[in-house]
Amino acid sequence: MSVESLNLLHTQPDPQRLAAWAARHRLLDSQGDLGYALHALLHAAFDEHAPQPFRYLDAEQGLLAYTRLNAVELAQCAALADPDVAAALGLGQTLHHAGMSARAFPTQWAPGHALGFEVRVRPIIREGKTGRERDAFLAAIEKTQGSELDRSEVYVQWLRDLLARQGGAELVEASVTRYQQLGVTRKSQKNSADDARHSRLVSGPDVVLNGQLRVTDSQAFAELLARGVGRHRAFGFGLLLLRSARG
Repeated sequence: MSVESLNLLHTQPDPQRLAAWAARHRLLDSQGDLGYALHALLHAAFDEHAPQPFRYLDAEQGLLAYTRLNAVELAQCAALADPDVAAALGLGQTLHHAGMSARAFPTQWAPGHALGFEVRVRPIIREGKTGRERDAFLAAIEKTQGSELDRSEVYVQWLRDLLARQGGAELVEASVTRYQQLGVTRKSQKNSADDARHSRLVSGPDVVLNGQLRVTDSQAFAELLARGVGRHRAFGFGLLLLRSARG
């Protein structure tokens, strides 16, 4: 599906109201990750149009997300959101009130255009038979039968291969600027209408990569931005933050 329009949404969630809303809905993460709570909050505010990918930077910088909704549609969703949801997300009563804003983002990029980027990812692979997710670094160690590997190099190569598969851009260079092992909350799928969904903590790598990429296809790159990079894009991973490339 081609991307005809794309907006970069910024909101300023209220930390206290967000924590209260998440606690009330039993969405607080035991390891402090807000990904699932923000995922649920965005869906409560925007329903099927919930912006993703998104990234929550911190209490001061707020939340960024790509969305195909235009400014008028975003304002309409904000106006219809429950008051406690709007307050927790910092939506306010109008688009530019209380920390919520949106600006049009390019959907046309010249092939060969170099851009700086930062992205938070979950560098995992899925095993073919079981579908189980594994840390790409641990999988690489197993594949090389215990050979000494550099974790950062493995994650950079994982991103290089992923961009090649997803299309739209190629990696020029990158480095890991943050790494931690993080357990994140996920809900199990319902097997029937009577089944309850249970929370579980899924451990894995939480990595921020910084570097430079090159656009290889204009339309595919716009789709990459709108879709996000890698897995768990609905939970705070995969949003490509762009900047001018270094000279």
